[in-house]
Amino acid sequence: MNALLPDIATILPTLLGGLQISLTLTFFSLLFGLPFGMLFSFGVTADNKIFRYISVFFVEVGRGAPALVLLQLMYYGLPNVQITLTSLVSACLALVWTTAAYTAELIRGGIQSVPHGEIEGSDALGMSVRDRLRFIVIPQGMRIALPSLMGFAVLLFQATSLAYTVAVPELMSQAYSTGSSTFKYLPAFIAAGLLYAAISIPATWLSVLTEKRLSRHL
Repeated sequence: MNALLPDIATILPTLLGGLQISLTLTFFSLLFGLPFGMLFSFGVTADNKIFRYISVFFVEVGRGAPALVLLQLMYYGLPNVQITLTSLVSACLALVWTTAAYTAELIRGGIQSVPHGEIEGSDALGMSVRDRLRFIVIPQGMRIALPSLMGFAVLLFQATSLAYTVAVPELMSQAYSTGSSTFKYLPAFIAAGLLYAAISIPATWLSVLTEKRLSRHL
């Protein structure tokens, strides 16, 4: 292992550009995926059949199909219907779909965990459905779902490594490229693993601490 340390130290700085792209992918996937996730969380139980069927379709396909399949579909499948996207945009769209599908179920679980007595109380006070969602259901549901959403964000960051299959120069792609040019694959992948861990481990600790803090009143 000591013999690998100099190579790892040399390779680490060259992978920082890939780490930045991985973080950018994660950020935009969450930025656009979470609003769709909230929309679908209400859609799967909506009375409107069209809205419900569309929501169920996107949630079930997004959860049932591996993220790698969605990546390939966006990058190689859309050109067949005359839609050409860059590899980065294709990867972002696929991860947004995955994010929306999984967070829809997490948010729905949080919303359904809101005590029914509080909902009945809002009805007794004459609150409109919009105000009930705005001031009672959504804030408390998101608070319950927040630790799970933070845990999913860590998994999503790790899933960005799949984007190398569609030529996105993210962290895993940079590690593979460095290994190919130097024939030092082991140090390159160890360096990539260290960078993934440097983000994932603190983020996981943060989600655990957040869960403990939010559940202090229980």
